[in-house]
Amino acid sequence: MGQVVAAAVYSKGRKVTDIRLDEGLPWATKPEHFVWIGLRDPDSSQLHTLQEQFSLHELAMEDAIAQHTRPKLETFGDALFMVLYSPIRKDGRLEFVETQLFAGKGYVISARYGDSAPYSRVRQRCEARPLLLEHGEDFVLYALLSFVIENYRPLMDCIHSELEDLEQTVLNRPLSQADVERIHGLRRDLLRLRRQIAPMVEICKELQQLDFPFIDKHMRPYFRDIAIHVNRLLEDLTGQREMADHAIEIGLLLEASRQSLTQRKFAAWAAILAFPTAVAGIYGMNFHNMPELTWHYGYFGVLGVIGLGCVGLFANFKRMGWL
Repeated sequence: MGQVVAAAVYSKGRKVTDIRLDEGLPWATKPEHFVWIGLRDPDSSQLHTLQEQFSLHELAMEDAIAQHTRPKLETFGDALFMVLYSPIRKDGRLEFVETQLFAGKGYVISARYGDSAPYSRVRQRCEARPLLLEHGEDFVLYALLSFVIENYRPLMDCIHSELEDLEQTVLNRPLSQADVERIHGLRRDLLRLRRQIAPMVEICKELQQLDFPFIDKHMRPYFRDIAIHVNRLLEDLTGQREMADHAIEIGLLLEASRQSLTQRKFAAWAAILAFPTAVAGIYGMNFHNMPELTWHYGYFGVLGVIGLGCVGLFANFKRMGWL
């Protein structure tokens, strides 16, 4: 059984009374009154009760019961049905909580499925601003939309902070498998966030153009304000995706640089060791007529030449920065 979080009647920016779920229609048809109902995890019987009262379209009801995967806005006559998603992090995993909005002349109904931030905060804000709440259903719709968009900002700020930490980590030490998996997870979360935010641009555009009895033309700038915030979120998402890509690129470049440095050191030591090996190989060929074979100090002379050659090579490679 779903929970009726709140059900109340408002008139001229003030709360008139609380009502039961089946008492909405008489108040909704009363001039200068509207009903605002908030549900959490409603079942089909509650939705059908509301459908009978407010003549909600059967296609909207089918969509509400089936639930969705992306935000959308549909109009049915002079009523609208909207699906929105709020992001939450649960046990380190990004999840999205669906919210369904039904709005028409005299009523606004919100149905939340999950553990996102409660919409009681929206109700408190609206009741604290009676001059704006006096606009009626359209202002409530704006407040709910704005609240959903606000829920994205703290999560994106958290992801931005994590990406900054990863960038610093990449500069200080080589990328580990855990770092790569973490960056990949953040990039995947950013793509999922964009998938939910991008449709909001079109939704806000449609709300500015709809000619509904319950949407005052003076409220259209408010919906445009939401569109501005949505575009800013999309811009930030693009920037954060670039941060994630740059973190991987920087890590790969630094790793290639470290490998190149290691390879240069190996090559330098190989060259140093090759000199005495070459000299020893020549004198190990056991020919009778080789220079200095009968010289009393020949052995020490060859060692000296080998030593001088190795020191010279070491100094040269050190000067070049290979050692």
